[in-house]
Amino acid sequence: MSALDQPGSRRIEKEFGVPIPGEILDPAQWVKTALKKVPEGIIDFPALFGRQARLILDLGCGNGRFSIASALRRPDHDHLAVDVLPMVIRYATRRGNQRGLSNIRFAVIGGRELLAEHIAPRSIAEIHCYHPQPYYEPAQVHRRLITPEFLALAHRALEAGGLFVVQTDNPGYGKYIRAVVPAFFVVEEHPDRWPDAPRGRTRREIVALRKAARKIGNYRLTGCDLYVTVEPCALCLGAALNSRIRTLIYGADDPKAGAVRSLLTFPIEKTNHRMALTGGVLAAESAALLKAFFRSRR
Repeated sequence: MSALDQPGSRRIEKEFGVPIPGEILDPAQWVKTALKKVPEGIIDFPALFGRQARLILDLGCGNGRFSIASALRRPDHDHLAVDVLPMVIRYATRRGNQRGLSNIRFAVIGGRELLAEHIAPRSIAEIHCYHPQPYYEPAQVHRRLITPEFLALAHRALEAGGLFVVQTDNPGYGKYIRAVVPAFFVVEEHPDRWPDAPRGRTRREIVALRKAARKIGNYRLTGCDLYVTVEPCALCLGAALNSRIRTLIYGADDPKAGAVRSLLTFPIEKTNHRMALTGGVLAAESAALLKAFFRSRR
């Protein structure tokens, strides 16, 4: 959930109490950052951005936090941030627009597809990939993004001396990444938490699921129910499904991000695990709790 702080004349957006980089400008200064359709063939970046600049790719950009921060910090670089989820791209695009970032574009496309079909060899300065989906199930491991094929594509896309950054907090995936990445890149592992590490801003549903998994020693929380104050977003709903939650019960609807029935209607009936959903439980009381929480942060 997002909220706005307005110290003085600055408008600072916060998500779960953590500021989104930059500030929301006057609407007259907003720009358009959406690449609504990725063109066929190799992307002409000078035509897209109207200039020649070094390029940074953010694959699986989520809410756009990294790319927005980088675009603000490095106005001399152009950025393309992509994700397969249209909803998160809508959020990221809005934030880029409101911060007047003409050096960033957001698009709905997968990282492997982007590198394979739309990026010229030796044209990218940096590729960033934060917390790609680990796919725990053995039958789904082949869907992981970080594979030798993907790394070869990343290596091809990078200019000489280019930077490839990957981050995961999944131990199994991390072990695999450590094994395959050195075949393509000189590896320098960051020993401590990254300055922009997401642990402090991880959504509360996911925190609860992790704690429960550690408690019982298994990420499959079969027979467990999850109670949350507000309708979960697509990310949290997906995490609950992957954890095999039996029933998800929530209070207030979330018209801006809710993926059960408000902003989106998640097709639970088409998933492998059929999780029961119950919404609107103590909705008024839940909404009051949320308003009080964010009021205390302003």
